Amino acid sequence: MNTDKIYAETLASEYAPKDTSKVTALKKLDRKAKLPAEVFTYTLGILSALVMGLGMCLSMQVIGAGTGMVILGIILGIIGIIGMGVNYPIYKKKLEEGKKKYAFEILELAKEISNER
Repeated sequence: MNTDKIYAETLASEYAPKDTSKVTALKKLDRKAKLPAEVFTYTLGILSALVMGLGMCLSMQVIGAGTGMVILGIILGIIGIIGMGVNYPIYKKKLEEGKKKYAFEILELAKEISNER
């Protein structure tokens, strides 16, 4: 096997002009279907982790002092844990909704692409 030839063909295929407007459109539709769920999930996950971390700091008296702060810290920690716990089921539901919204367009475009080849 001539590895130089394989390398040259691979490199040439990267630089060759591509007529993949339908494939690009399909990728964009896929991104459009998934992006809202991902943005929401990352946002909720980060905020929940920060709330839980604040609760841990308060409950261990790293910041704040007194029994009231410990109780507040425990409450915030539990809220953060709940937020992280519901994050994945919410993500799955939002992802399913996004896929349903764009399913027809994606399937039609995929059929067009597969019929061309």
